[in-house]
Amino acid sequence: MTDIVTVTFNPAVDVATSVDVVLDTQKLRCAPARRDPGGGGINVARVVQRLGGDCVAYYLAGGPAGGMLSALLNAEQVTSECVPIAGETRENFSVRENASGREFRFVLPGPAVEEHEWQSLIKCVCALSPAPAYLVLSGSLPPGIPVDVYARFVHQMHSRGTRAVVDSSGPALAASLAAPVFLLKASLGELRALSACELLSETEWRDAALRLVTQGRVEVLALTLGAEGALIVTRERCIRLPGLAVPVASSIGAGDSFVGGFVWALNRAATLDDAARYGLAAASAALLSEGTGLCEASAVEAMYQRVCDAAPSNTLTHVARALTS
Repeated sequence: MTDIVTVTFNPAVDVATSVDVVLDTQKLRCAPARRDPGGGGINVARVVQRLGGDCVAYYLAGGPAGGMLSALLNAEQVTSECVPIAGETRENFSVRENASGREFRFVLPGPAVEEHEWQSLIKCVCALSPAPAYLVLSGSLPPGIPVDVYARFVHQMHSRGTRAVVDSSGPALAASLAAPVFLLKASLGELRALSACELLSETEWRDAALRLVTQGRVEVLALTLGAEGALIVTRERCIRLPGLAVPVASSIGAGDSFVGGFVWALNRAATLDDAARYGLAAASAALLSEGTGLCEASAVEAMYQRVCDAAPSNTLTHVARALTS
């Protein structure tokens, strides 16, 4: 039995480099590039694998870039299953400006995917017996895949007892609110888009998250707040974790690392509080690595201890309240 399955409809080969200063109209002499397997679910699987969890990454890929993606996953010893497509897997490109520390990220839309291709991936996962304990649906959707595909997938796997985790954006994330999602991860920007509000204060963040949970079928909403940490919301309580001060080599993959640490801990029967701590620890550890190097297990454990020291269980913000419309 595979405990955790991740699905990535729009993976990428992530290319990262650096340059002294970014200037327009000039040739910019960059440092040697590093290449990592990328895409939401793939990054989650990489984190779970590094932490010693049982995970299989399912993904769509095609063309030479798709072959490189598979080779990179094999090099990291990430257990994975590729469903081939006719289109060419995308490459994403990030450049760190050394003079300022700013990071410039260029993200391509991905190849057009035929219905029989993405349906094949869904059929492969739905045919797993026994069903996985957790199904992580993460990342953007490429052209050709309907925006409600995550919601459909969740409904199919929920009937088999699988807990679904969704981390996406835009219409795909919004469509998931009506599905029986166990854990939905959103950034503050995504929460603002879902709520159609500015959400300027922490009270407004919390109320907006509570409203989405109480009005939909989502059990847990994990709101990642960058340097401000994270807020975990259920119908009964809220858990507020402050951020950690760490030197940032790259922020790419921090959100995926949060999901990976969170789900890995839940699968080990951790409490929601402790899973939240591991999620924040993995996200913080990912900031130490360039490009999408993500986190190392030793760094996650070190960050976990820092999270516990910053917000021990008896000082976490637990809020039980009823929202009035």
